[in-house]
This record gives sequence, structure tokens and C-alpha cells, in this order.
Amino acid sequence: MKRKIVEFDESKCDGCGDCIPSCAEGAIQLVNGKARLVGDVLCDGLGACLGECDKGAIRIVEREAEAFDEAAVERHLGAARHPPALADPPATVPGGGCPGSRAIDLGAPPPRRGLAVVGLEPEPMRPAAGGSRLSHWPVQLHLVSTRAPYFQGADLLLAADCVPFAYARFHDDLLAGRRVVVGCPKLDDNQAYLAKLTELFRVSDVRSVTVAKMEVPCCGGIAWAAREALARSGKSLPYREVTVGIRGELLP
Repeated sequence: MKRKIVEFDESKCDGCGDCIPSCAEGAIQLVNGKARLVGDVLCDGLGACLGECDKGAIRIVEREAEAFDEAAVERHLGAARHPPALADPPATVPGGGCPGSRAIDLGAPPPRRGLAVVGLEPEPMRPAAGGSRLSHWPVQLHLVSTRAPYFQGADLLLAADCVPFAYARFHDDLLAGRRVVVGCPKLDDNQAYLAKLTELFRVSDVRSVTVAKMEVPCCGGIAWAAREALARSGKSLPYREVTVGIRGELLP
């Protein structure tokens, strides 16, 4: 059938991901750094995403397309909430499992030092111990188990992949005293991140959430995923965002 449907101009899309949250049907994903429609049946053609793109990369066209299918949308959203690719990694057992993905508690998180970041709680200054402040493994959001015991009663740090490289004091100022998960909303499926974080908040008693992101527009997707996951989990937790500039400075 011929009907109205969303179309993306990849030559104009910068991969910021701002259009993704506006689509209630989950019909938009970042694929190879560009926004794409993942299925004609998922797009109602109403164009709620149009106003989110300041690059003019989205438009409504009329073309041959499968009819919008609400049942397909429900199945799609259900799969996003429980994506097989993000299932908890299996324990290391004879004949299966990846040793590199096994949940390992490296010990209690070292205490945090004072941090002069607007919005973060003041803490007593302690001398920097140096070295790594990492307290568990793995850290990639795709690999962590939402039921790992080290998340119980933890202060969670959700960091964009580039933050530890850009911010020289990442370990002492941001990581110390927190359990960390990392990801990149531009290179990965942010809807899958949303599903994993929602499950993590639901099944653990995380005490607070700090998001560390870069100043680039596409990095806002990881903060959106954290906020939306908190809302969907029904939890009300202390929440803060820290933004790091590409030159390594903390931004207000």
C-alpha cells in the first residue's frame, strides 16, 4: 500500500540520536552512526521525530510501505526491553561461558576524594592513592550482569566510552567510590541500553546514579537512557550529570 512514512537523509544525519526518544514505537535506531527506520510496520508516519532534527535529515514521504502494525510495535518494544544480545553473561562453567565476562568483585570501591563539580555532593578531601579505582569486572554495559552482587547498595557511575580518555582525573574524581558501567550511544543500540539499565534499576538497590558524558551532541543519548530507565523502573534515586569537554575540562 502507498502511505506516508518517515525517511532519513543519511548525508545530513550527524548521528546525534535526538530523534530516537521522540519515537514512542521504537522505530528509529542508530546504525553505523546514522539514524535509520528499522521497520516500515513500526512507523505510524505522524512524524513526531521531525522537530527533533536540526539538520533537516528527516522528512515525511509517501511511498509503498507495509501498513503500520500496532501488534508488531508491541512485539518490538517487548524485545527491546529483553534483548537476547544483552542477556546476563553466563558464568564460567566447563564447556561454555566466557571467562572475560564473568562477574568479579575486586573489592569495595576506594573512597572518593573531594570533587569540585556543580551538583555533586561535597566530600572530605583524602590523599589520592594513585592507581586504578576500578572495583569490579566487567564494565561494558552489554556484558555486566544486572544481578551482580556488587551493584547492591552501590552508587552507580554510567560513563560514556570517551570520558576516561578525555578526563585525566577520571579514576580519582569520578570512578572512586562508585561501581561503573560504560557504553557509547552512537555506536551501539541506545534502546538496548535503555532496556538493560531499566532491568538493572529494577532488580538492584542502587543508591544513586551519576552520568558522565562528553559534550558532543550524540553523547546525550546515554543520559537520556539513564533518565528514562529510572522512570520506567519506578525508582526515585539521586541523579546527577557530569559533562566533559573534548579538551578534557569539566563543563558546567
